[in-house]
Amino acid sequence: MIIEILKSKIHRAVVTEANLNYVGSCTIDEDLMEAANLIEFEKIQVVSINTGARLETYVIKGKRGSGVICMNGPAARQIIAGDIVVIMSYASMSFEEAKKFKPTLVFPKENNKL
Repeated sequence: MIIEILKSKIHRAVVTEANLNYVGSCTIDEDLMEAANLIEFEKIQVVSINTGARLETYVIKGKRGSGVICMNGPAARQIIAGDIVVIMSYASMSFEEAKKFKPTLVFPKENNKL
């Protein structure tokens, strides 16, 4: 049996930008990406603590050290600058692997710094 399990989580980051006129995705500071074990173009789920909006998109690498979390394209209508978000990715693995697996959790400080 294969199940989906939490792989990575950035907990309570602040959205710094929303760019409606972009193709799509979520731009994330490369420092946060590395800390959370995320790679460019990886599928993510973004949840707004402010509105309850929940959407799926993918990661685009943002400038290292910038603290950027930018919702791009249609996602910019649901999650806006200033929203506090949880960003998660998941992995598929066997039930036995999943029992031993520990996700990477990141809790950003002010300005989305580590």
